[in-house]
Amino acid sequence: MKITRSAATKSLTVLTGLLLAGSLAGCNTATQVGNKVADAVHSAAAAAPSQPTAAGTSNPGETATAVQQLATIPIKGKAPKTGYSREQFGAAWSDVDHNGCDTRNDILRRDLTELMTKPGTKQCVIASGKLADKYTGKTINFTRGENSADVQIDHITPLSLAWQTGAQQISADARLQLANDPLNLMAADGPANMQKSDSSADAWLPSNKAFRCEYVARQTAVKAEYKLWMTQPEHDAIAGILANCK
Repeated sequence: MKITRSAATKSLTVLTGLLLAGSLAGCNTATQVGNKVADAVHSAAAAAPSQPTAAGTSNPGETATAVQQLATIPIKGKAPKTGYSREQFGAAWSDVDHNGCDTRNDILRRDLTELMTKPGTKQCVIASGKLADKYTGKTINFTRGENSADVQIDHITPLSLAWQTGAQQISADARLQLANDPLNLMAADGPANMQKSDSSADAWLPSNKAFRCEYVARQTAVKAEYKLWMTQPEHDAIAGILANCK
């Protein structure tokens, strides 16, 4: 069954308000806020003119909010990775919003176009679609099956990095929300996602320079939302990118 998707236009005021609200929201509302913020960021980036620079392009409100949030994030060294496992963030791709579809399919539905769903799944399981990949700037045809890994769902702030920068100190429920928050999730080119691994912004940035502003803005929003910290190199790399956002 083919699904059509219309892009909702989000105003600058709404985007800024949602991002600030996200940093104040409790764990029980994190997913709802994250959904709205991710949609707003996605729409704002799509509407912006493509003028790649060293950092990329952004809208002024998104950049200003990220700069404000960055100033509130503590700077510390990484904690040991001891005790980390994917299971510390709950079952993979849990249906945290209780809409009947797992998080992976929710993100595929949000980020892909020309969608086809698998019959008999109540329009939940995405069988195929097309991704305008933000990490590389290329278009990827997705087909579920042997080549499913061509498109992966990336945690923009990697879970391992989150664990080493404060997530081991938050509740299990908050970690579950973090792992399934649309603000922290994006369909992405599989090889680029594998290359990124659990790197912070000082060690890896998207090759598509036009996306770097949104990328670090979303990392900053996630860190602020879940009360995580940054290392000094990570902070400096993000600050440098934001300083050059147009």
